[in-house]
Amino acid sequence: MKSELHVPSDLSFVNIVETWLLGCLKIHLGDSVDWSEQSGRLRLALVEAYSNAVRHAHKDQPSLPILLRLELQDRNLVIEIWDYGKGFDMSTYFPPHPTQKQEGGYGWLIMNRLMDKVEYRLQVNGANCLKLETTIPELMEQTEGRP
Repeated sequence: MKSELHVPSDLSFVNIVETWLLGCLKIHLGDSVDWSEQSGRLRLALVEAYSNAVRHAHKDQPSLPILLRLELQDRNLVIEIWDYGKGFDMSTYFPPHPTQKQEGGYGWLIMNRLMDKVEYRLQVNGANCLKLETTIPELMEQTEGRP
């Protein structure tokens, strides 16, 4: 299953982004997923990526759209967030340290904790792509009399 969403660079569209992601996944995976556990993780990763594109990549160009791509094969999920900003030089990224009061830099850390793989490609055919990958686990059946 593949789906695309072109969305404005405007944080007021964050609910539409979340609904698109979870709606597509629920149609194809149905009750085979513990949505109470997985939806928060997937929403947070996507919202972090989308809001970074809005606030950083397109901050001086809010009229530029953001392209979201979703691909699901079996239980393997790939989400791509495409922006048209100048991009981020990953060599300048330093993860936050718990003892320092750092204002930014937590998004990359959060996405890497929530997803199996996070990849950023700078300037691919005039756009930047943040790629999030994970496997969505199957709902664990509980056997009667067992926790």
